[in-house]
Amino acid sequence: MSSRRVYDQVMTIFGTAMVFFYLGLAYILLFSTILSYVDITLRTIFAIPFLLYGLYRAVGSYRRIKENFFDSEDE
Repeated sequence: MSSRRVYDQVMTIFGTAMVFFYLGLAYILLFSTILSYVDITLRTIFAIPFLLYGLYRAVGSYRRIKENFFDSEDE
């Protein structure tokens, strides 16, 4: 296993963790009472880009997970 492949796998895991961070932050902004003192309009304005970016990153992470963990390459 080459060091480049290990690096790609670590970065794929990190990228997937960031997907959960973005989607979790969007969820907290939209549905949680933690930030209830912030106006709902402002929370929605910030949550929708986090949600969209999280979904965009999820598609990319899915592609990278398939590529780095499930493609059988003989090295």
